[in-house]
Amino acid sequence: MQTGLADIFGLIIGFLLTLMVLSYIIGDNFLFRLAMAIFVGVASGYAAVLVIYNVLWYQLIVPLLTNPTANLALTIPSALLGIWLLTKGSSRLARFGNPVLAFLVGVGAATAVGGAIFGTILPQFNASTNLLNLQYASPDGAGLVSWFIKGLVILVGTLVTLAYFHFGVRSQGEGSLPQRHPLIENFLAPAGQAFIAVTFGVLFAGVYAAALGALIDRVRFVLDIILRFL
Repeated sequence: MQTGLADIFGLIIGFLLTLMVLSYIIGDNFLFRLAMAIFVGVASGYAAVLVIYNVLWYQLIVPLLTNPTANLALTIPSALLGIWLLTKGSSRLARFGNPVLAFLVGVGAATAVGGAIFGTILPQFNASTNLLNLQYASPDGAGLVSWFIKGLVILVGTLVTLAYFHFGVRSQGEGSLPQRHPLIENFLAPAGQAFIAVTFGVLFAGVYAAALGALIDRVRFVLDIILRFL
């Protein structure tokens, strides 16, 4: 009985929140803003619980309680940095938190750059070079022509896209403005721009299809709830 009531209340709350979000179709209104405030509040509370439970409790308090001697060198600096960062919440003490904030931003930037290099650029480079390697082709030679054309298109697209973002210029002589190489300016850069436009078009179509699928799912949910209670 309790499970049934919980399911009913969950359906009603989901139904009302869905209608509140869909009310944005008629314009910005109080119901939509209330739904967004509820969403932000729930998301913030969920994030706070995750931080307290998974970070503060398991990464700081539990190690100190289980084996304080072995984990002291790791947990104490983390706790001090966290307390130091709290000074940014005060206008008078905010300047004292700049060093730890700079350390945090530096670590985050280094992690992002390292992830971009080792997670995107190098795999893309390896994939582009392996596309024309016969060792990765089908052993029986089936579809060799299509495999070669696909690899050539991806390789050319990668090269011309990189050429589009090449902004190096050279002087053409006295009295003339520095310009990029004519081959890059007239051929490679426009081709790279075309590849970028196609890529953004495909990404936009994917996002639009996902949003449309979510909208259809919510509309179907609303109709199912209405039919269930009729």
